Amino acid sequence: MSEPFPSSICVFCGARFGNNGLARDMVAKFGGILAREGIALVYGGGGVGLMGVLANAALEAGGRVIGVIPRFLLEREAGHPELDETVVVETMHERKLEMFERADAFVVLPGGIGTLEEFFEVLSWRTLGLHAKPIVILDVEGYWEPLAALLHGVVEGGFAAPTHLDHVAFLTDLNDVLPTLAAMPRVGGPQKELDRL
Repeated sequence: MSEPFPSSICVFCGARFGNNGLARDMVAKFGGILAREGIALVYGGGGVGLMGVLANAALEAGGRVIGVIPRFLLEREAGHPELDETVVVETMHERKLEMFERADAFVVLPGGIGTLEEFFEVLSWRTLGLHAKPIVILDVEGYWEPLAALLHGVVEGGFAAPTHLDHVAFLTDLNDVLPTLAAMPRVGGPQKELDRL
């Protein structure tokens, strides 16, 4: 018997559209998929860039959308006015923690520095055994290939265990995202090994 899909997914993606129109299309399709599957979308609360595309697509398909945004970004990112729930926090640190606590899984779509920061935080927490929530990165025409190479390089350089690569799945097909999240183990890995002097 297959595992059920997560009931809520935190999606990290850009506050800009990027240069690849396919990313915008894929993000919109994913928002619709989440809504049709009854999965709550948790995201950064903005109404701009790919974040806005994602939220709009989920809302238009009847989905539940929860945005978490720091007060100082409400005007700068034009906080989305039509979400089911907007959680206003004071700092970026609070934002990431709130999104983490409200989500059963994470999906990384194309984005910039903020997206990378959010991804590396939940991956770091996972390698430390602080959670066992699945993480998927959805690639669009090779956008995240350098990130995959970087993670492999960290392992090959001896700064992470090979098992840490099991904590995140890189995918290119949108239809594989939910089944992959459902299939990923929800148990913590071995305790992180340290090189003691």
